[in-house]
Amino acid sequence: MARVERFLPSEEAADLLELVGDLADNELAPQVAGFEERAEFPREVLRTLGRAGLLGLPYPVEYGGGGQPYEVYLQVLEELARRWLAVAEAVSVHTLSAFPTYAFGTDEQKKRHLPDMLGGELLGAYCLSEPQGGSDAASLTTKATRDGDTYTITGTKAWITHARVADFYNVFCRTGGPGPKGISCVLVDAGTPGLEPQVAERTMGLRSSPVAQVVLDGVRVPAERLVGPEGGGFTIAMSALDSGRLGIAACAVGLAQAALDHASEYAKGRTQFGKPIIEHQGLGFLLADMATQVSAARALTLAAARLRDAGRPFGIEAAKAKLFATDTAMRVTTDAVQVLGGYGYVSEYPVERFMREAKVLQIVEGTNQIQRMVIARSLSRE
Repeated sequence: MARVERFLPSEEAADLLELVGDLADNELAPQVAGFEERAEFPREVLRTLGRAGLLGLPYPVEYGGGGQPYEVYLQVLEELARRWLAVAEAVSVHTLSAFPTYAFGTDEQKKRHLPDMLGGELLGAYCLSEPQGGSDAASLTTKATRDGDTYTITGTKAWITHARVADFYNVFCRTGGPGPKGISCVLVDAGTPGLEPQVAERTMGLRSSPVAQVVLDGVRVPAERLVGPEGGGFTIAMSALDSGRLGIAACAVGLAQAALDHASEYAKGRTQFGKPIIEHQGLGFLLADMATQVSAARALTLAAARLRDAGRPFGIEAAKAKLFATDTAMRVTTDAVQVLGGYGYVSEYPVERFMREAKVLQIVEGTNQIQRMVIARSLSRE
């Protein structure tokens, strides 16, 4: 794989990235094709990453996390995505799933739940979207009714990553009237009666990552599982997505880098008209543009991460990073197929899988049309 020049904030971070690279080469890269072909979720691979401390990197050590800045965590995601996007996405979704408890939970909830969430054995899911309410999250209809010290939740969630394999679910549900102020967040264990993940969707890419609807049929949860104040769920969801978008941007950078790596190696080894095709200007310039776009996406993503690490507003920059990095991944993976020609269109080479995988990154954590809306609204406020 091509070497990526990185500026890391500490020697510890450099050692971590080296460890992740070795782990990804030895544990991820040899297995990805088989798991994708079988559409099988690599649960044991995630446990291996968890035992290596990679499922809680941006959270404080006192709760069992890695205590790493987001700038470092995102580069870990990138390294994982270069070998296996579904695994990197799983780490990103799990990190997102721990965020509500960490950022909005009570001290008691943090002490009780975070060590297990971040310890490496559990896996989380984030239940916001619904069959009729994807981008319009404020219109969700899943309802939670309180009766004494218990909530009863009824409704259906859609497009839930880790459905059927998650150990806990953040369920966003309506506890009040219409609109965003009527939404709350409730933490639900996977084994709770009435929580029923459905058959996994058959997807274009990321086939080793299960996505399905989750039906909640009279799920009874103790009121102490409410995260944040009643009616505060929409704020929690949007705050979590700001960070989640950076995770998806980093995954996109890693996928695009993998496509560039494979296309470049192929172009150096393939000879036509008496010389390697990378020396033909038509392909050489195409690869140069791909490399430039990947570097730009990485820079934009890490710039937003540094704002987050500094405690400064970063939501708009996260939207820009998610928009640009995922559009870049789609463009670069498509160009990689073109570089390989007919070989790029067959499954013997991974670039066709990269191209299929890139598409979903333009959709999850808010479609790129939503990102443009967020950015445009910020400009109008200015």
